[in-house]
Amino acid sequence: MKASDLFVACLEEEGVEFIFGVPGEENLDLIDSLRTSRIRLIVTRHEQHAAFMAAAYGRLTGRAGVCLATLGPGATNLLTGIAHAQLGGMPLVAITGQKAIRDNWQAKFQLVDVVGTFRPLVKWNTAIHAAHTIPRDVRHAFKVAEQERPGAVHLELPEDVAGDSLPETPPHSRVRVRRPVPDGKAIAAAAALIGQARCPLLLISAGANRKRISKQLRAFVEHTGIYAVSTQMGKGVLPDSHPQSLFCLGIHKRDYVHAAVDHADLIITVGYDIVEYPPFVWNEHRRKQILHLDFEPAEPDEFYNPTAELVGDISYSLWALRERLAARASHPAMVALRRHIAEALFDSPCPAGFPPGPRQVVREVRACLGEEDFVSLDNGIYKIWFARLYRAYAENTVLLDNALATMGAGLAGAMTAALLEPTRRALAVVGDGGFLMNSQDLETAVRLALEVKILLLRDDAYGFIRWKQAAEGFEDFAMRFGNPDFVAYARAYGATGLRVTPEQGLAACLREAFATPGVVLIDCPIDYTDNALLNEDLRLAVQHLMQDPGQPAQEK
Repeated sequence: MKASDLFVACLEEEGVEFIFGVPGEENLDLIDSLRTSRIRLIVTRHEQHAAFMAAAYGRLTGRAGVCLATLGPGATNLLTGIAHAQLGGMPLVAITGQKAIRDNWQAKFQLVDVVGTFRPLVKWNTAIHAAHTIPRDVRHAFKVAEQERPGAVHLELPEDVAGDSLPETPPHSRVRVRRPVPDGKAIAAAAALIGQARCPLLLISAGANRKRISKQLRAFVEHTGIYAVSTQMGKGVLPDSHPQSLFCLGIHKRDYVHAAVDHADLIITVGYDIVEYPPFVWNEHRRKQILHLDFEPAEPDEFYNPTAELVGDISYSLWALRERLAARASHPAMVALRRHIAEALFDSPCPAGFPPGPRQVVREVRACLGEEDFVSLDNGIYKIWFARLYRAYAENTVLLDNALATMGAGLAGAMTAALLEPTRRALAVVGDGGFLMNSQDLETAVRLALEVKILLLRDDAYGFIRWKQAAEGFEDFAMRFGNPDFVAYARAYGATGLRVTPEQGLAACLREAFATPGVVLIDCPIDYTDNALLNEDLRLAVQHLMQDPGQPAQEK
């Protein structure tokens, strides 16, 4: 059999549905083997976008997404997407081609040490030097990518190895490995720590953004009376409609939600990783007791030194703790705090205007989307507004990146969601800066006939950095740029283009977009005057942080 056929058979054994990538000379054997495979090759217009789509697949399914590129520039174009997956805990397998090992007549043309270049950015990588190692290497790649903490791995397949012949060889079987669970003594110690706490608080993060955890988490908070806050990447694990949700820590500054952290004497972190939300922000004085619940041990940090750890399956840990803990009423301070935060963030007046401000944008998007629909956010100042003000009702429905926090991934997230869940609405919210980094893949979305809508917030500037520049007292410099006519740009790709105007506001454009089949882009100018008010809003939030009423939780 041909080595590339064996490679594809191994991918099929792993359950791979899609490969996202850009073909090249050095992976033509692999491309030909995919031609007769049940795996669907999604050809993108840039390798970075392919890696972003593979990462989104990994996040949404828990199985490794796969991206493909050739050697040299094709491989290096994957790097940002690979780093995005690695820091964000999204399982991904990257496959790159390479020149022949035995007879490279092209010398150094396009030759880059890809394995060496990728090494700092992945959990594991290797070059396959012999066809007979393909089953072992592919199985190991997927196992490492998907085991906790998930992340990126890389396989390099040289063109002569891909074209080799070998005897019929079966793939290594994909075996489901059950996650370990904490032992009874660890659970008893953790339960005692919670039981002794005056006012414990859950901090839900990216590692918890999974359906099984969401179910157990809800049962846990309802039994124990404990309230919860989430990080940006933990949004939706406990629905914002739940009466014990204290919403999202939306920004690395003091905000209303931080009052809950200040008041708590025990922080129970669930799926927490310091890359996403620095512990300095919420444990600057290192006085908090911390109970770490995760699939793997805590990463040491000056401001994150847990009192106890439950290492193993998070769903099991929550269930086991609930079984050991007595039912309690919620702490009165947390009950009052939820009402206070909801009034401050969600019930304040939001006058409509043109161009719309970020508060209005968030409210109209929320009104347009259902509880199970997807919103995929690129990186910009609007991401902060969505993190604070957009209510999430289900796990993994708010797709954003607060680890690498790269621009350019928002469109890929919405496209992948639409590919996997075509009956649920998918909206990409992007800035004009981030969108133009991968806007060529509008063609991919049109070619795939995806039901994806794009809300492009146009301020003709790098708005997030401009906000930071102003907040720190710098002169307004080097942040502005020009833009194309985005409506005409969308139509040039075969998509539908709409424009928000004083006559046709954002709400009307959103309704029209979702009533129109296929890919639709809405060009929406945005008034970021509220960005300046955000700093004042944060100052007022600090002033209104609640004082401890000194009332301990009561038994139910």
